[in-house]
Amino acid sequence: MKEAGALGWSEVASGEAALIQRCAAGEEVACAELVAGHERMVYTLALHLLGDRDEALDLSQEVFLRVFRTLHSFRGQSALKTWIYRIVVNQARNRQRFWRRRRRADQVSLDQHVAEHGDLRQPGDGSSPDRAFARKELASKLWSALNALPFDQRTVVVLREIDGLSYDEIAFSLGVAVGTVKSRLTRARQVLRHQLRESRT
Repeated sequence: MKEAGALGWSEVASGEAALIQRCAAGEEVACAELVAGHERMVYTLALHLLGDRDEALDLSQEVFLRVFRTLHSFRGQSALKTWIYRIVVNQARNRQRFWRRRRRADQVSLDQHVAEHGDLRQPGDGSSPDRAFARKELASKLWSALNALPFDQRTVVVLREIDGLSYDEIAFSLGVAVGTVKSRLTRARQVLRHQLRESRT
């Protein structure tokens, strides 16, 4: 089974390496720059994994606090973005476990996410009203099916199909082998196809 590859410091962009070093030294301007460069990505991933805007905002704050607490341990083993993805996934997983213990998992609904934030259409889509409605219906069913997946399967779908990460990047973000990523993704796609097929009958 192929393990996710690691980058060395020499492979990390020099500008990024300098930013990391400035942040680790406690430079406030650099820390603000790091947040500005990654906050949208962190929030969007948290929203896709949790399906709740307020929870995603809370999680985003937790993620950046953890980033700055642990940045001194970053050694260029991946791109900074991929390292931050890993933190987001771990924090989201911890929050999911907390919800299960408190019996709150049912309160997280990607159907509600679609209702509040819209479907998957790109801005400026000039589709007819009928096509737009059909796409909205499909998006709602897709998010509902995605929400029903186990967390680990849902995560690989989000990272691969929505965020466009490579298998190596996903493997690093999840702390698993590339083969595990592929098998989870295969299972998740099979379940999603089955769910969507059933929803049409």
